[in-house]
Amino acid sequence: MGVIAPLALHKIGLKRYTIGMQEISRYAVGVDVGTSSVKCVVATVDDDGVLTVVGAGQTPNSGMRKGVVVDLAGPAKAIDTVLGEVERMSGYEVNNATINIGGSHILSTKTDGMIAVGALDHEITVEDLDRVDEVAATGKIPANREILDLIPYSYRLDGQENIKDPVGMVGSRLEIKANVVSALKPHCQNVAKAAELANVHIDKMVASAAAAAKSVLNEKQLENGVALIDLGAATTGVVVFEEGELQFISVLPWGSNNITMDLAMALKVDTEVAEEIKRKYASAVSDSSAKEVVFKRDKQELYFKRADIDEAVEARLEEIFDGVKKDLKRAGYDRKLPEGVVLVGGGANLKDLAEYVKEHLELSVKLGNPAKFVNVGAEVEGSEFATAVGLAMTDAVSGGAKGTGKKRSKSSAKKGLVKGFFAKFKV
Repeated sequence: MGVIAPLALHKIGLKRYTIGMQEISRYAVGVDVGTSSVKCVVATVDDDGVLTVVGAGQTPNSGMRKGVVVDLAGPAKAIDTVLGEVERMSGYEVNNATINIGGSHILSTKTDGMIAVGALDHEITVEDLDRVDEVAATGKIPANREILDLIPYSYRLDGQENIKDPVGMVGSRLEIKANVVSALKPHCQNVAKAAELANVHIDKMVASAAAAAKSVLNEKQLENGVALIDLGAATTGVVVFEEGELQFISVLPWGSNNITMDLAMALKVDTEVAEEIKRKYASAVSDSSAKEVVFKRDKQELYFKRADIDEAVEARLEEIFDGVKKDLKRAGYDRKLPEGVVLVGGGANLKDLAEYVKEHLELSVKLGNPAKFVNVGAEVEGSEFATAVGLAMTDAVSGGAKGTGKKRSKSSAKKGLVKGFFAKFKV
């Protein structure tokens, strides 16, 4: 597994509940609300913090554009549908989950702060850390932004620098250097509203690429320096880790759906045909050996020039990864990542994409798959489920998994709020 969740779970000592003589497993739930689909993973958490996926599913989504909600009815219905699917599979009624937030409004901001904690012999407490965190964020993050995470890089206590955890140490002046990941409040509120309409309480909201990183990056990569690129349907997330911490995050407003649209226009076909051509025949690296592609549909054979397909794909990939390279350069990591790049997301399945990215970014590249859990279904091992698995891992650590694992009855399938909402919008 090699990631963070099991270790953190062991430290905080999550236990199973016991009702009478029956042992009840703890549960963790991750819901990935993407522009084109909603994915969900339900996992049990054992005493050692190991996750076992017991339910997973996905369903098409609508009502979102470039990672943000533009019509509540679409994502609310999709969340409701996928939860019904995983509940039938797992026998667990989902009431709480960790959910993602996407879109180019997500930013990371370097910040610092200082507090006086008391006399020289004052022992630093968790409450002191909370206070200095608040000082580091107050006034430096605009009021219209929601703080998703505050990552402490180091603390300074009475002149002693580079302290990772000052709790228990003695001193009077505590300082912090940190990175704050934030998102626009209206977009967060809309995702929360969609979840509420599907009767799900959000334990924690996490930036999509940061969640994906949790499920595919190991400690060595996090420490040495690595970039994760999440090529989704409508956006591309970039997150950089070094010295074990998140250093930079950005989201570009292009994704694999843009390749589909470009193919549809270049080949003069509808997007359904273009998507199938992309999946079956498109490649990130031009194929000069093939002059023509034959596509069979409804007992008809359609002929397309290979050069037209290659040209459309190459032009869009160049735009996306020029943007990635620019962001890495802005963050100071252009060609400076010893562990290279890890690709995730549905768009990462494009043929020969790793080879293209390696040449374009001049870094080593590999395809990321979610950490291997016990009894993980084959569908969850794909890179497109990296975010959902990472969200479930986060949920296990952040206090999710509160249910008792009872099977939901038909009468409790969903409350009238959702049905009324859908009826109102004629969904």
